[in-house]
Amino acid sequence: MQRAKEVIKQVKRIEISTKKQVEGLITGNYHSVFKGQGIDFSEIREYRAGDDVRAIDWKVTARFNRPFIKEFIEERNLHVYFAIDMSASGSFGSNITKKQKAIDIAASLMFAAMENNDNVGLFIFTEKIEKYIPARKGKKHVLKLLSTLISYEPVTKKTDIMNSMEAIATLLKRRSLVFVVSDFYSDDFSQPLKVMRKRHDVVALRVTDKREQELPDIGLIELEDEETGEQLLVDTSNEDFRIRYKELVKEHDESLKKLFRKMKIDMVDFVTDEPYEIALKKFFRDRKVRR
Repeated sequence: MQRAKEVIKQVKRIEISTKKQVEGLITGNYHSVFKGQGIDFSEIREYRAGDDVRAIDWKVTARFNRPFIKEFIEERNLHVYFAIDMSASGSFGSNITKKQKAIDIAASLMFAAMENNDNVGLFIFTEKIEKYIPARKGKKHVLKLLSTLISYEPVTKKTDIMNSMEAIATLLKRRSLVFVVSDFYSDDFSQPLKVMRKRHDVVALRVTDKREQELPDIGLIELEDEETGEQLLVDTSNEDFRIRYKELVKEHDESLKKLFRKMKIDMVDFVTDEPYEIALKKFFRDRKVRR
């Protein structure tokens, strides 16, 4: 009972904290950046100055001897899925864990999708898909997804993005928008994402922590891999070691960015102790320009 009350409290906190971002930052951009499944015919009306001449219906125009156009409306009915990495590495973080940051980011986008009357669904994965909730509409459903994210205890600690993406691609029968939320510390996963990208709109949301990017000079420390339990004693007072570590992190980052560019998948970078709305705002702005 106490656990259920705590989950409800956290869901309410997230709903309140993301409200401003959804209303002021995301929702207007969201609608224009993420399109629905197509367009539906609405009506034929007389041409007005400024209308797109490509929409002129020449048969009706000839019949009435004055220009008429076909008008269409966008069919939203968009299915939006969040594939959230719940492996053990998500428990790492300086002031806030990567898992909590991922939930906050996902919540903002879920509420934005809800405001646009889209269907929202969820995949929780580690080395496999552990939880799948099909896309539905409405606030009650979104709150259910957030409650699931907050309370879920993963079965395994390890990550296998390739296996998980293959499973997701099999489960999704219709074109969808898929947000993959992870730190992307995993073996090669490019092939299933390439396959998914051909049919779906895929966006990678990478969440990392500043302590993963640069080691502080604090002497001997024991590093532990959260997923494997492997431990390593390192001397952070060694400047050469710290420089080499930073170089390796930079090489990995560049390699990852290059991979996503090659696959034509947008990747948005988030750091746990930085406001996520800044990165989202830039993403929407850049994507809108490319449209």
